[in-house]
Amino acid sequence: MRYLRIRSRQQPYEIAVLTTAPVCGILMMALDVRPTSVQTSMPAPVQVAWEIGLITVGACGLLGILWPGRLSTGLGIELASVLVLGTITGMYAAALIALWSQQTLVAVSFVLAVAVGSLWRAVQLAVDLRRLVHACECVSHEQLQGSVP
Repeated sequence: MRYLRIRSRQQPYEIAVLTTAPVCGILMMALDVRPTSVQTSMPAPVQVAWEIGLITVGACGLLGILWPGRLSTGLGIELASVLVLGTITGMYAAALIALWSQQTLVAVSFVLAVAVGSLWRAVQLAVDLRRLVHACECVSHEQLQGSVP
């Protein structure tokens, strides 16, 4: 059997973003402050969902990275979290683009970079999960062949 390579789960940039996301969500809810672009382009229920999403994504993403059980479960939780993170940062980029000006150019480029990075990490995690499934199938198949007289 070939060597199984799972990309490191210690991605410092991902961990930094996943740690910062719930802090931002909690601060926006507790202080009742939101970026002008969000207030202008998102209805109030969507704003609340966006804030709750930031909190949930960060907490679940870190949980997936630190998951003490099965590797596949941790990778799956992390995958779901970075997919949602890519989506909600994309929502924020869309809100910024709705109020387009030269001042928003820097913020849009940075937020889009976070969204693209999150989706890129999601692809890596999906590939890793697929490799893990394939490796488990190979091991099970080899064990079955070895146990038959």
